[in-house]
Amino acid sequence: MGIYLNPRNDGFEESIRSEIYVDKTGLIACTNRLLNTKEKYICVSRPRRFGKSMALEMLAAYYGCRWESRKLFSGLKIEKDDSFEKYLNQYDVIYLNMQDFLIGAKKQDVTGYLEKCVLRDICREYKMLAEEQDIGIVDALQIVYAETGRKFVFLIDEWDCIIRERQESEELQKEYLDYLRALLKDRGYVALAYMTGILPVKKYGKHSALNMFWEYSMTDQNIFEEYTGFTESEVKELCERYGMDFTQTSNWYDGYVLRRFKHIFNPRSVVGAMRNGIFSNYWTSTETYEALKIYMDMDFDGLRSDIVTMMGGGHVRVNTLSFQNDMRTFQTKDDVLTLLIHLGYLGYDAEKKEAFIPNREILEEFENAMSTGGWGDVMRILKASEKLLNDTLRGDAESVAEGLDQAHTEAASVLTYNDENSLGCAISLAYYSARKDYRLIRELPTGRGFADVVFLPLPSSGKPALVVELKYDKTAETAIQQIKEKHYTQVLEGYSGEILLVGISYDKNGGDKKHSCVIEKMKI
Repeated sequence: MGIYLNPRNDGFEESIRSEIYVDKTGLIACTNRLLNTKEKYICVSRPRRFGKSMALEMLAAYYGCRWESRKLFSGLKIEKDDSFEKYLNQYDVIYLNMQDFLIGAKKQDVTGYLEKCVLRDICREYKMLAEEQDIGIVDALQIVYAETGRKFVFLIDEWDCIIRERQESEELQKEYLDYLRALLKDRGYVALAYMTGILPVKKYGKHSALNMFWEYSMTDQNIFEEYTGFTESEVKELCERYGMDFTQTSNWYDGYVLRRFKHIFNPRSVVGAMRNGIFSNYWTSTETYEALKIYMDMDFDGLRSDIVTMMGGGHVRVNTLSFQNDMRTFQTKDDVLTLLIHLGYLGYDAEKKEAFIPNREILEEFENAMSTGGWGDVMRILKASEKLLNDTLRGDAESVAEGLDQAHTEAASVLTYNDENSLGCAISLAYYSARKDYRLIRELPTGRGFADVVFLPLPSSGKPALVVELKYDKTAETAIQQIKEKHYTQVLEGYSGEILLVGISYDKNGGDKKHSCVIEKMKI
């Protein structure tokens, strides 16, 4: 029993006693299947405040052999799993928060400081080591394993803090990676090694020192998808309990699309909204927008255009494979976008290999980052979007066309109209302010094609739905006709009330006025 060896269960006990606790103990069944196998090395990377430390506290409480924890898991999901009894309180746990060692070391050697602190706990627990001189952690654990047959579960939190916070010191980073490799790789005393951080394992040429780890990151969480954030069913249950609107909650905090779980919510923000009864920026408020702006302003060809496209609700292709898993080695715009995926500022569709802005909370953070300079043309579009929406709701098609002409002029430096898809991104950007009262859906399948843009009103807005069809070098009347002929309005299942059919066309040879618009009203 010590600070790092078999710590107390206080952390997990606090979690389950909290007002809002979502049962994620099913994660233990996943790690139980990997114990003492070649897949026992696990690196799970997620954005900050996505429950990584809570998961480690839970694993420490379950596996740790010095504190009885059966009562803590009473009534939780893992209790019903066949493996629950087999591994409960069966291992020595070594729990390392690397942030603590980085801070505690001060001017000392980080790995040397870690070695001293952890070895003290091990020697105190295993008296047989008292006579050993100049012994290190690896030797100590090998002696314990040889003498007793006991194996250890290693839980390492903030594994990447040295990579993130000592970006300029490659020597320190390499020394640290080599240290972890020597401690964990091919060691008989390791039953399980579970690391968490924001970044996947650092790539360093031959210093892919931790290549024994299986990575589960925001580009592919694999078997840990369900434990990445809150699932749709979990959030629906919370909304019912706290009387919060689920559609609004989705609009604010949903958007992380995984292979099997298509709706993963930001857990920090959902908890904040449920506890306070107010939808607000709970996750982004834990860090200043300057952190995002640094990467947005990087001078890579095509990066600004991609960001503006995503601000308009579009998706952009991303090659995530060239990313070096650090915060300073950037060769292309794809490296920047990949980092933003790992940081949680972008969602990622692994099947389509596309990035996008996942929800309203993060969309507003991008807007905040743009507001301080360098994005004046885009900010003028966003500020004009309120008038454009009001003109649309009033049925003033001429003013809408004029507003779109102006928006196109502003966006010309970063967006070009090549087809109806690029036109759709620009139009969605021009209607930016509608996100406050609407859920924007790009290319909504209708059964007989795709409606280009649908603005579905949030329950409290009192505004009509908008079905927008776009035409490139065709008439706005043709767009309206297509909405009717293909019955695009039928997709608004469960909606009753007024619908505005908005046909927008862009004529590349139209002179000063290149946009035209037709607006019609109908009721369901």
